[in-house]
Parts: sequence; C-alpha cells; structure tokens
Amino acid sequence: MILGLSSYTYGWSIGVPGFPPPVPMDATALLERAAGHGIRAVQLCENLRLPLQSEVEAHRLREQARRHGIRLEVGSRNLTAAHGREMIEFARRVGARLIRFVVDGPGYRPAPGEIISCVRELLPDLDGFVLGLENHDRLPARLLRGVVEEVASDRVGICLDTANSLGAGEGLGTVVAELAPLAVNLHLKDFHIARVPHQMGFTVEGRPAGSGMLDLPWLLEEVARSGRCETAILELWTPPESSIEATVAKEEAWARQSLEVLQPLLNGR
Repeated sequence: MILGLSSYTYGWSIGVPGFPPPVPMDATALLERAAGHGIRAVQLCENLRLPLQSEVEAHRLREQARRHGIRLEVGSRNLTAAHGREMIEFARRVGARLIRFVVDGPGYRPAPGEIISCVRELLPDLDGFVLGLENHDRLPARLLRGVVEEVASDRVGICLDTANSLGAGEGLGTVVAELAPLAVNLHLKDFHIARVPHQMGFTVEGRPAGSGMLDLPWLLEEVARSGRCETAILELWTPPESSIEATVAKEEAWARQSLEVLQPLLNGR
C-alpha cells in the first residue's frame, strides 16, 4: 500500500465552517505539502473546492501531481448517478483512478436497493476507475458489504475508515471483519475513547497515528490480505486549540508525528 495524505488530514487548514483559517489551504498547497513530506498519494475530497467544471484547473493539478510523482485520488459525497458521473469525469481530467464516495448527502439517505441501482447505473462509466464506498455513520458495515457483493464488480469496493463506524455503533473489529476483504482504499484515522469524569458516558477524540487505539500492524495486515487495497490515506480528527492559528499548527504537528510512525510500517507493503 502507498501511504497518502488527504484534504481531511488538514481539515482545519482548509477550513471548517465557522473557523476560517488565516490562509486557507487549497488543492495546490496540499500537493506541495505532500511533496514536502515525501508522500506519493493525495486524496482530494469535498471539503476542498474541487475544479469540477474547469478543464484548465484540473490539468494544472494533474501536471503538478505528475511533477512530484504523486498519485491523485478524488472523493465526494451524495452518491447519485449524476454526481457520480461528474466525479468520474473529474477523475479522468486529473488522472485519478480511485473515486471515494460517502453515499449520503444533505437530505439524501438512499435505501440499500437505491444504492445498488445507482452503482449499477455507473458501472459502464467506471471502465478504468475504481469506486470506493466509505463506511460513514448511518450505514452498518454488513449492509455496505451486501451492496458491494450484490453489485459484484471489480470496479467497486470499500473505502474502509477506521473510526467513522463508531457513529453506527460498530467497533473496528466488526468493520475490519466485514469490510477488509473488499477494501480498495484505507483511511487511517486514529482515535481515543475515554470515560468522562462523571462516569456517565464517553468522549471520542482523534489522535496522531500510533498514539490512539488503532493496532496499526494488525490493521494493515488484515487489509493487505485481499491484495485490492492500493493506498492508505492518513486522516486526522485534531481537537481544536483556543485559536485557529494554534489549531492549524497542531494539525501540522500531528501530521508530521503520524507520518513518522506510518512511513516505516508501510515501506515495502
């Protein structure tokens, strides 16, 4: 697996609603940051402004990635046939092969049958591409596995996120058992769960990779078994500091710390 960065490695630097950074990171700056860290894969997702309609901007990103030897991937949410085709065309323009999708969108929560129908409709357009459906809050891992198995195409798999399914009441053991054999992309997002001081509940917070609850060697071994997963993308849930400037600095420090742990683990995989 190739280690990569994502626009969700740098969520605060790009901009969280209500917390604008002094100089928002754009796709060009993200690629330069990745190149500076010696990273060979970057996933551009929906928290960035993606030039979906601009061939000129897409070409610039493609050439910038080529110069740095970076493999581009793209991602979005709200999986409809129309938006799926839009993202496939964008992937074609920037030279990306993987298209990661969170199924749900604002006011859009399709049933399993609707997801299957949509993906099947997209299959002819996916020639030369791979669609990775991400486990994300609402949809249980078993349901997502059923969708991919029902579609039964080597163009469709799972983007396995290590923390999102906590929102569906599922732990990592369940997620890996169900989805690792179908994973075409891995989101490495470390986390910590702690009981609150009054003992009436838990908090979930992000951690730099290797500093939380993820058993990274085990996870990488399980996902690698199928031979389908080509990239492992670092994502961060960085808790904010008292100012956006301090938060952005913390985010970059966490990214550096995470890469120091992940690069030796992924060398040779």
